Amino acid sequence: MPLETGGGQDLALSDLLDRALDKGVVLWGEATVSLAGVDLVYVGLKVLIGSVDAVQRMRGAVPGGLPAAEADETA
Repeated sequence: MPLETGGGQDLALSDLLDRALDKGVVLWGEATVSLAGVDLVYVGLKVLIGSVDAVQRMRGAVPGGLPAAEADETA
């Protein structure tokens, strides 16, 4: 099932998944159900999808984040 990109190129689902795992994808969402101004239900979602390599690169890019060697010792 090829997808078409903005440049007119075809992109297969496997290529899209490969790019997402290589770069890493963060999904973040929130939903609140309220009735008469009273919050009844709150749902928060934070998901990180990526390969181990991509996650380690992201962790090193966060200011104040633990270097990979120190983080492995704490786990």
